[in-house]
This record gives sequence, C-alpha cells and structure tokens, in this order.
Amino acid sequence: MDFYAINSLRENHAGWSLLRAQNAPLALTFFMAAFTGPNQRNLGRQQLIDVLDDVLFGLRDREGEDKFPRAAGEYLDDWAGPERAWLRKYYVPGEDEPHYDLTAAAEDVVRWVENLRGRDFVATQSRLTSIFAVLKQLVQQSETDPEVRLAELQRQKDGIDAEMQRIRDGNIRVMTGPEALDHLQQLTALAKDLLSDFREVEQNFRKLDRQVREQIATWYGTQGELLASIFANQQDISSSLQGRTFQGFWDYLMSPQLRTELQDLLQRATQIEALAKTDGLHTVANLHQDWLPAVEQTQATVRQLSQQMRRLLDDKVFLENKRIMQLIRSVESGALGTRESPPSGVFMEIDAPSVDVVLPFERPLYEPSRKVMVDDAVLTADDTDVDAGALFSQFHVDKERLRGNIDAVLSDAGQATLAEVTAAYPLSQGLAEVVAYYQLATESDWATINPEQSQQLSWQLPDGSIREATLEQIIFGRPA
Repeated sequence: MDFYAINSLRENHAGWSLLRAQNAPLALTFFMAAFTGPNQRNLGRQQLIDVLDDVLFGLRDREGEDKFPRAAGEYLDDWAGPERAWLRKYYVPGEDEPHYDLTAAAEDVVRWVENLRGRDFVATQSRLTSIFAVLKQLVQQSETDPEVRLAELQRQKDGIDAEMQRIRDGNIRVMTGPEALDHLQQLTALAKDLLSDFREVEQNFRKLDRQVREQIATWYGTQGELLASIFANQQDISSSLQGRTFQGFWDYLMSPQLRTELQDLLQRATQIEALAKTDGLHTVANLHQDWLPAVEQTQATVRQLSQQMRRLLDDKVFLENKRIMQLIRSVESGALGTRESPPSGVFMEIDAPSVDVVLPFERPLYEPSRKVMVDDAVLTADDTDVDAGALFSQFHVDKERLRGNIDAVLSDAGQATLAEVTAAYPLSQGLAEVVAYYQLATESDWATINPEQSQQLSWQLPDGSIREATLEQIIFGRPA
C-alpha cells in the first residue's frame, strides 16, 4: 500500500473514523459489552438501549452528567447512520423492531484495541505447532511424486508405532498446564476470529445483493443479459477464495459425523484437569453453537439473492403480459375507429374458405358391435377361515410426539438431522413414522431438505427383522 491508498483509508474507512471519533471509548466499551464480550449478534433495539443505558449510567456516575448528554437511542442512530457505519441496522421479517449488528470494520477495531492492552499469557508454543502442522499439510498434500508421499506416510506410521510402544511401556506424556493453557488460548482466539470472518463474508454477500437490486432498478436491456450479469457476480463471490473456504466450512459443519466428533472433543477439552481453574472454560463446549446462527445468517443473505432473481422474473413476466394487452387494446380501438369509415381499396387479404374433400372409400365400413356375455351369478363365499385381524390392527402416528422428539434433540444442539433424531428416539411405527417425519419437515419453516445428500434410517419389526430406508437428508433447526 502506498501513501494515497493509506490516506484514502484514513478518510473513508469506517474503522479509522471510529478510532478518530471523540466518543470512541464509549462506543468501543458498548460494543464489547453488547457484542464481542458475550459473543452475540443480531440484537433488538430495546435490548441494546438497555445495555447502553447501563454503560452510560456507570460513566455518568463517575464522569458527571454532562460528559455524555445524549440519550442511548440517539447514540445508536448516530452509530448506525451512513456517516459512521459502525452498526448495521435492519429489520427481521415479521418484526417491527429494528435489529442491530456490529459491522466488520468496527469489529476489527474492537479486536485491535483489545490486543493493545497486552496479555498475561502469550500463546507461542501452540502457534509454532500450528505453523508446523499447516506447513507440513501444505507441502505433503501438494506433493505429486507417489514415492515421496509413500515415504512420508511410512515415516508417520513408524512414529505412531513408536508412540504406541512407549504407551504400552507405561511412558505416557501428558500435556503440562502451561502447554494446555497455551493451546486453549489459541483455540478461543481462533473461534472468535472465525465469527469475525463470518461478518466479513456476510458483508460481501450483502454488497452483492445491493448491486443486484441496483441493477434491477436501473436495467433497460434484455432479461437474459441481466440474469447473466447477476449470475456472473454471484459466481465471482462463490468461486473466490473466501467463498470456497466458507462453502468448505459449511459442508464440514453440516456433516453429522464431523459435528459429533467436534462436540465430543470440545466436551473432553473442558474435562482436562490442567484447565480446571481456567476462567470461561464452560464456553469452550459451546463454540460450535455460536457458529450456527452466524452461518445461518450468512446463508440467509445468499437466499435473498435467489429471491431477488425470482422477483425479477415475476416482474418481467407481468410487464410483458401488460405490454401484450396494451397492443391488443390498441388493435381493437383502431378497428372500432375505422368501422364507420373503412379505407378505400384493398387493405386486407383473407384466404377464401375451402371444403375438405373426403373420398367415400376412405370411410370405414360398418362393423357391428360385439355383445359380451357377463355371468352375474352371485356366489356366497365361505369366510370362516378369513383373518379379520387386519381390519382392527390399524394404528395412528402421533405427530405431536414426533415434534416433542425433535424439540428434545434440538434442546442440546442448534440443529439435528433426522438420523440423529431417530438415533435418540428409535422408530417404533416403521415406515409410517418416517413419512410423518417427512411431512413435518415439509410443513416447518425451520427444516431443510437437502436432495444432494442422503441418509439411512432403520427400524426393527415385531418379528426381529431389520428394515432400512434411504431418503433425502432432512435437517431440523432450532427456531430463532
């Protein structure tokens, strides 16, 4: 970056303007108390006003009433205005109260200020270990020579065998307290950085959505050219490094096996004896639950693009139909205007009517209808050996019970697949219960059916045999 690029950032970047603001300490204190401290997003206006009132009350008590004379709502409106752009103000569908979220620029400033105060414990060993791990993966996964890769795998295998032998001999090396604290600090820092990345990715998608809206409002070309331009912009975002890594993270987070493994590792990390006295250790077990709302909000922004394109197509069809009706009305009005005074000479040619010639021999000959004899004799069946149990063995699938099973599983997780629900509450009514779950998913606004993924469900019949069914992946989410 040269002098002019840096000067442009100083004049136009929202984060730089936050650092230069007179009320920067107040704004940063509030941002930490409301957003980054409790790790929250998408807060309502009244909730934010309550938090800001608490901050202002403490400051006015020590600094005086004249230090911050404005009301909390005025501060929010100022910080969310286009001149500041430190907060993003928006409305959630179905709600009248505005919601706020921290912008990516403001969050970068908050992280930078937090790092200025220094740390009592600096993670160095874990960072070095991570550098070696990433560097090894980069080099090894980019190697094209099969002999080199096989030799590296053999070396890793020998190391694993040697470590297993040391454990069998009773020589078990356990991570020390400083080492465990080092890795825990890096884990929490990476988790916070990941949430910060979500805000930046979401902001890029919102920019694309805004560009799409502007193109639709000012477009005068053909519909195909507009759609091609929109798809090209969306493809640029999806194929970028940021878009591909976000999609990779989404696929990783949607894998039930990997999510279960991640949750198990986080739970076991909280049980490490060397970290028992660490503050905020319980928040480590819920790291993955903080990611789900952030990812869902980013995906919702992407869905808005599809809605915009669908609305574009509907509007274009309406305008085309309206134009056709206008042309028809103009033709009718022109015909009525020339009815009393038609133009002279030949002004229209119509083909003369003609008679279709049908040769007599082309007609089929008469064929008498056939009479079918029906034996209508009624026979009395002997029903003494008929098993009528099937008429009384009907059963009813209780959908409320199935909803209760889904809610019970979602009480411990942000979302769950149908396979996870049936694993916790096995199928007792066979295929009928599977169909009921599928119907609940199609009727719910918080369920997603992914046709590109499949899942297998199994249940046991009364005779002990096992039945299996393969269907599309169904993901139930917790209502916001």
